[in-house]
Amino acid sequence: MTGPTVWSEFGRLSQEHDVANLGQGFPDWLPPDFAVESLVEATIDSTKSPHQYTRTAGHPNLVRQLARRYSKHLGQTIDPMNEVTVTVGASQALYLSLQTLVKPGDEVILFEPFFDLYVNQIKLAGGTPVYVPLTFVPYSEESGEEGEEDGVVTGGTWILEPEKLASKISSKTRAIILNSPHNPTGKVFTHSEMEVIAQNVMNAGPQCVVISDEVYKYIVHSPPKDEAGMTSSCSGHVHFASLPNMWDRTITVSSAGKTFSATGWQVGWCIGPSHLISPIHQLLPYVQFCASTVIQEALARSLPRADEPYEGHDSYYEYLNDKYRRKRDLLGKALKEAGFAIPDYDKTPGGGFFIFARITPELRKALPRERLELPFAKNSAAPGGQARLDWALCQWMAEEKGVLCIPSSPFFSREQAENGASDEFIRVAFCKTDETIERAALALMDLSGEEKAGVDEEEDNERVEVAVAVAAMGDAVINGSG
Repeated sequence: MTGPTVWSEFGRLSQEHDVANLGQGFPDWLPPDFAVESLVEATIDSTKSPHQYTRTAGHPNLVRQLARRYSKHLGQTIDPMNEVTVTVGASQALYLSLQTLVKPGDEVILFEPFFDLYVNQIKLAGGTPVYVPLTFVPYSEESGEEGEEDGVVTGGTWILEPEKLASKISSKTRAIILNSPHNPTGKVFTHSEMEVIAQNVMNAGPQCVVISDEVYKYIVHSPPKDEAGMTSSCSGHVHFASLPNMWDRTITVSSAGKTFSATGWQVGWCIGPSHLISPIHQLLPYVQFCASTVIQEALARSLPRADEPYEGHDSYYEYLNDKYRRKRDLLGKALKEAGFAIPDYDKTPGGGFFIFARITPELRKALPRERLELPFAKNSAAPGGQARLDWALCQWMAEEKGVLCIPSSPFFSREQAENGASDEFIRVAFCKTDETIERAALALMDLSGEEKAGVDEEEDNERVEVAVAVAAMGDAVINGSG
């Protein structure tokens, strides 16, 4: 669990090279005005005294706001003092949940690919990660075409196959980590897939709990169509704990960072029944006495204001989804022109702010062959110390083409990565200003330039038209470059 990581390696590349950074998932713009105003108000409000320690399990004003909101989300009354915990970001919420649940010998189910943080947090708790691969179904297979065999690579949909989950469930299964919307794929788990998970929780036995990581729940830019079980309080998202019999078996984890474009605020939380939350309350003082009182107070003031009309939309949350939908399309057009295959969001539901782009044969040819050979192929930060296709392409793009994306291999188990499951994908963030995306679009158009040296004038003009269209889409994004 020590040594360089994908984040340290690509962080280094972003510092050493002049790149359009589409790597790490944080917005590069200010939070909404009302959130900044709430922070200023909280900072100078002497009557509330928000500059000292507050209640360890959560600032009273904030836990009351969270309980009010989740009572609506989950359809039952949440006790703010016994069923809510405030943490230093969602990462600590996950850490505390695992520490209080898992003992040596316990198994924790992960859907693969997965956010890489999960694996080592499970190991720190003494548990064993058990991987359930999601299945990528190309659109060509969905339609019964033979395009993949003909070398035409398409986008597709990631699905959960029930039998793959059932085969990994046992009496040792202590927890299942569910992340929807999903990092890195952008998948939104369907209601029927969640019902499959719920049934497997029951089959595993009374010891099995779901940790539902819902940090992207307000960013469902392509909601499932005609999907049962959706809550009007959070459009397009199903709270797993709202499923029948799952409240008592679920710790819901979330945070403010992604929703309010304020990842540095570092306020997260756990919501769940008291028998799961009480152990977290007991452990919390030995890990962190309290999250920042000022930030908690600022968030408590921001939450009700987010429900109000904002920038011509019925709420800030509607504005947020519209903003990300436009940025997704802005970047998606550039990725397709560069030769990547991406999801068709008219067919595939999507959430979060990443595109899991598929590497096509065209891009394989554009990558210099030596990038897959020594010394480039040896990289201690890569899984197994080997830079495979996804890693080599991303490193080449950063060093030579001026755009930084994240390889997919760190989001897979080492066995799957070494078997090539991650070779075809890279993760690209669109939580960036229009200027950053437009700059990346120009860099992406140059990826296969050497291979297209002989394109005719008509095709070259088409590429110019795409660049102009990308820039024009950027101009149309809500709130300008925000």
